[in-house]
Amino acid sequence: MSKVAIIGAGAMGSGIGQVAAMAGHEVLLYDTFPDAHIRARDGILKSLNKFAEKGKITDQQAKAIFGKIYLVEDLNSIAGSDIVIEAIIEDQEAKEKIFASIEPLVNEQAIIASNTSSLSITGLAKALKHPERFIGIHFFNPPVMMRLVEVIPALQTSKSITAKVMDEIKAWGKTPVRALDTPGFIVNRIARPFYGEALRIAEEQLASPAEIDAAMKSYGGFRMGPFQLMDFIGNDINEAVTRSVWTAMHYDSRYRPSQLQINLVRAGWYGRKSGKGYYDYSDSTDHVDPVLTDEHKKLFDRILVMLINEAADALHFGIASKEDIELAMTRGVNYPKGLLQWADEIGVEHCVEQLDALHHLYREERYRCSALLRRMAAHHETFF
Repeated sequence: MSKVAIIGAGAMGSGIGQVAAMAGHEVLLYDTFPDAHIRARDGILKSLNKFAEKGKITDQQAKAIFGKIYLVEDLNSIAGSDIVIEAIIEDQEAKEKIFASIEPLVNEQAIIASNTSSLSITGLAKALKHPERFIGIHFFNPPVMMRLVEVIPALQTSKSITAKVMDEIKAWGKTPVRALDTPGFIVNRIARPFYGEALRIAEEQLASPAEIDAAMKSYGGFRMGPFQLMDFIGNDINEAVTRSVWTAMHYDSRYRPSQLQINLVRAGWYGRKSGKGYYDYSDSTDHVDPVLTDEHKKLFDRILVMLINEAADALHFGIASKEDIELAMTRGVNYPKGLLQWADEIGVEHCVEQLDALHHLYREERYRCSALLRRMAAHHETFF
């Protein structure tokens, strides 16, 4: 593919555009807001200069890559593009409107894709006259640095288009994983307990956010604890994704938003970007790591088995292959190891016992054990 059009010059759109340009493509970065173009231009230049400073590319290569990116305000400029990737706001109506404008500008062989993280690809495809060439291509933020890309065919997507996109993403230097078109796809679905169960534990006052973060890093080897990560992502964004998955999953209690996080969002305590979230970022005082006990280890185990349970259910319902699930969680959200591998290490039977104990204590569907885990435990099976 020679010409790639990106619709939306925000952080995601400009990042995807840079990835495509670094892979050798001519890139048309479309946005109606001049300020978005200015931020995209400055962000791409800064990123390319960092690559050059680190010796990953030469100054000449950086200039050549930047020269492949064209900032355009007229949508007609994308005519003749081989692939168009939409990266605008998470709004169904807005996306359908832009697809209706895009489709007449490209030929029937062109691929039209969405970078949505939460909307149904099948639902979006329905708005196109040729839905067989529509697909989800979900990059992670920041696209230039994150290796994982979820590829999500709609029910209408042709197999040849799916295969072509998988190959193209590999050619861009990324790791594609194929996901079924279900709420949250792979990562945003399986990762929910990392935040949700941590929030539940904090709401129950079994441990503070700082203690939970310390436990996840100390016992699990996670780079960031859930509350640190939510503050980094933005509590407004994390709560919105949680609410989207919860709604799409027919209000399953496993994905229910937390009142603790809802209150932070209402207060405008979004995390790092607002200066305050679960932590106060205006406080320059050195913070002492909390002292961990056996009880904190049990809380880490509780979050871990909930994550494993979600990964097992994703496999059980064919959301993705076990290999792609492991790749998604290690390369998409930088988990220290794959959750299914982790289940093998601590024992599938142990996971079932812990989930049953939680279900017995709370009597909530939230803690129901995956049928796959229960069946595997009964037959003493492992994932690998």
